[in-house]
Amino acid sequence: MKSLAAVVAAGLALAASGGVSNAQISDDVVKIGVLTDMSSLYADATGKGSLAAVQMAVADYGGKVKGKPVEVISADHQNKPDVGVGIARNWYDNEKVDAIFDVPTSSVALPVSALTREKNKININSGGGSSDLTGLPVRRTRFTGPTTPTRCPT
Repeated sequence: MKSLAAVVAAGLALAASGGVSNAQISDDVVKIGVLTDMSSLYADATGKGSLAAVQMAVADYGGKVKGKPVEVISADHQNKPDVGVGIARNWYDNEKVDAIFDVPTSSVALPVSALTREKNKININSGGGSSDLTGLPVRRTRFTGPTTPTRCPT
């Protein structure tokens, strides 16, 4: 989980520096959604540990980005693409989530990545390893963490 915490810290630093073009802070709160597997095949490797890693990274960073408080929410995608993308859509459309982190498994990460691109939000993926996530084409709204074989250049 240290690697996810490092990815979160890097994402917070990127947001603070204004490094992501057109990304905006919604409603004066930086809201991070941890979309993870808490009840299925990857629950032990991600799940509650991923949520804790994000919460620790936010605390280590001081709990603020550009003077705005950071709020962390989470949900279980149950290792089901339709459930995961439904949660992500609700978060982006109704819950004012600015970024989605974790998303283990490519089957869930791929549609969440596509939705993220459509909504011009941020997805920091630390679990899905499909070459469609880690390789070309470059996506300015998706960042791939250290658990994948290659990294998506920005």
